[in-house]
Amino acid sequence: MACPEGALRVRIADMVEIKRFIEGILMANGYVLSTPDGHCYIVDPGYRPKKYIKEVSNRGLRPEGIILTHHHGDHSGAADIVSRELDCPVMIHRKDADVYDGRVDVLLEGGEELPLGDEIIRIIHTPGHTRGGICLMLDKSRVCFTGDTIFNVDLGRTDLEDGSYEEMCETITDIVDGWENDIRIYPGHGDDCTMKKVRQINNEFLEIVGS
Repeated sequence: MACPEGALRVRIADMVEIKRFIEGILMANGYVLSTPDGHCYIVDPGYRPKKYIKEVSNRGLRPEGIILTHHHGDHSGAADIVSRELDCPVMIHRKDADVYDGRVDVLLEGGEELPLGDEIIRIIHTPGHTRGGICLMLDKSRVCFTGDTIFNVDLGRTDLEDGSYEEMCETITDIVDGWENDIRIYPGHGDDCTMKKVRQINNEFLEIVGS
């Protein structure tokens, strides 16, 4: 199903529906990923936990877990409340767990595959913005939730306490640049876009890959 970039609710190939929430002074994106039979994951609930709880409860969804792409509060601040109210585990990469200010139920390493109906959420460790940053690839749906690793027009900051420009360069060259043009990224801030578009307009990405 063709949908405009930046849509707040998108259904992809009748496998996964994506609901985007834009919250806080930093306009952070959080997502609810759900299947036609009602299973769901919540990604990066940073603010206003009641919105996520209402979305899941009103639609009768069955949450499998909360996945945090990294530990920063604008992507994780509401996770504890949402987890408690919906009785589902919080998942984060082990390298971000020690600095995350909340309860952790599942430590991720990268390489995990989480079932979501007919789709699989593949966890990819993408350090640079933080040591434990991850991206969530849905290969069948051709979408990837990138947190603050890569946005449509730039990359995540590496000048914060646990950021690393060297690691970001390795992530971009060794992982992200291998994604095909039809992969659509859903970032932690800003609108979604295809990797084809990233390769046209994202100057920070282009500077690293040498295009």
